[in-house]
Order: sequence, then C-alpha cells, then structure tokens
Amino acid sequence: MKVERFRTTFVEFIPDDLEDGVLYVSMRYRTVSHLCPCGCRQEVPLSLSPTAWQLTFNGEVSLSPSVGNWSFPCRSHYFIRGGAVDWSGEMSDKAIQSGRAYVAARKEQFYEKQNTVQKISHVPAEEASSTQPQKGGLLAWLKRLFQ
Repeated sequence: MKVERFRTTFVEFIPDDLEDGVLYVSMRYRTVSHLCPCGCRQEVPLSLSPTAWQLTFNGEVSLSPSVGNWSFPCRSHYFIRGGAVDWSGEMSDKAIQSGRAYVAARKEQFYEKQNTVQKISHVPAEEASSTQPQKGGLLAWLKRLFQ
C-alpha cells in the first residue's frame, strides 16, 4: 500500500512492529522510524542530529533533508513535509555517491569543530605567586569594582 501522508506518534522506544503510514519519533533517542511509503514495508530508521536529519514540528512533522532508500530494492526517494510524502525523482548511482560524499564531509567538518580544544594561556606558577593578593575581602573588592 503506497502511503501519501504520515500520522506522527511520539514514543520513547521504537516498537518492533511498525504500522504503514505512521512516523514514530523518539526524541529521547533522537530517532525517527517508519515503513517505506512505497509499500515495500522496509523499515526506515533515521537519526536526528545536526549532520543527519532535522525534524520540524508545527502540528505535523517535516524532515530535512530528503530520505533516499538507496540500499532498498525500491530505491525510493522522498521528502516528508508537514506529514505528507513529497516524492522526488530517481537519482543515478553517481549522484548518490556524490551525496554520500557530501554528507561524510559535513559530518567530518562538524565533529572536527566539536573536538577542537581551545588553547588556554598558561601563567607559570612562579609568576602567579609573585603577585600580592589584595586585602580587604569582598567589601574592598566591591569598592574597587565600582570606582
């Protein structure tokens, strides 16, 4: 049965048996699953992240970017916009490889930025200990602050 619209169900865990036309969303595990809308009944798991799919909810779910089931026999390709299935055209193997390379580069770039450690300037211990501490406590500090 070909599906043209999804009904959204928010769950903690994705159920073992999925229903046609139901988009299962687990915010806790940042996952969306559904059966392929072409009718082949293959499960389509999607991970939600800045480098994978992003979900928008305004009463209906939209997912971005498109879903391309390239490893399925059906090779279906579609967007989910406002709960509706917006079918897209077929893509060549070359276009699919190009898209996969683009996604891999985006992920690498994103996680490279996440793993970058900022350098903190280092003050040698002998330099830090040579400065005399200010006396007077909190009240003196507040007075100096507002002078």
